[in-house]
Amino acid sequence: MGVLKIENVTKKFGKFTALSNVNLEVKKGEVYGFIGPNGAGKTTTIRTILGIYQATEGNISIFGQDAWQEAVEIHKRIAYVPGDVSLWPNLTGGEVIDLFINLRGGKNSGKREELIEKFKLDPTKKCRTYSKGNRQKVALIAAFATDADLYIFDEPTSGLDPLMEGIFHECVHEVKKAGKSVLLSSHILSEVEKLCDRVAIIREGKIIENGTLDELRHLTRVNVKVKTKQSLNLEGVAGIHEVGIEEDYTRFHADSNHLGAIISHLTTFDIVDLQSSPPSLEELFMTHYQGGDD
Repeated sequence: MGVLKIENVTKKFGKFTALSNVNLEVKKGEVYGFIGPNGAGKTTTIRTILGIYQATEGNISIFGQDAWQEAVEIHKRIAYVPGDVSLWPNLTGGEVIDLFINLRGGKNSGKREELIEKFKLDPTKKCRTYSKGNRQKVALIAAFATDADLYIFDEPTSGLDPLMEGIFHECVHEVKKAGKSVLLSSHILSEVEKLCDRVAIIREGKIIENGTLDELRHLTRVNVKVKTKQSLNLEGVAGIHEVGIEEDYTRFHADSNHLGAIISHLTTFDIVDLQSSPPSLEELFMTHYQGGDD
């Protein structure tokens, strides 16, 4: 069942088209990655989902309700963290967290203390004294302390150190385990790779690819590292790219659809060691952002 459904959404600002025919569906209990470089349309999409912007064309429904018409009702079941959090400078971090929790009905106070401890936040300090990372912590604690059905994160770990990123990942796994849904917008591809069930890649306001990580990896090349007894000759072999030498090994990228023929060719040179690995999401991402969409 779709918790969030975006159908043929276009968003224009005057003559500029920020989003063009975007389609995306987040199901119950899944973590959905939304990746693209800065300026690709991720934040515009999220603001349209939240009802901050009205779509020029198309429809967005959340929990079966119209995202623009029923925004107030929908927001009672959503937790949202932007990439650059602004807080009231004269309130303490703890007061801001309490304010957000009270807006949601004042539940989960025990969770509040647990999260403050996990994220190593001093809740007694005024928000004006907080670094960017600490402001992010306040927003993340407030989000995870509430019992939302859909969590929307827009570059949520911006400003966090690696240890705190790990805590964020733990919290995402916990809400997923509880059957909640997460939309995670990021350009930190290792983060998406660790957390997400499915991914959409956006470029220049258009979704250029979507699917599970395994499905998307089929579109890309495999990394191969091979050591042979005989001198290896790869000249004229179809599907091999970017050949290089590393110590006693030959490294190259191989097209998945030519892999069988490539392995057969390699066996004629007496293989001593053969290592292959799927491309990282980062390599996948770079493939889509170099040149055309193919």
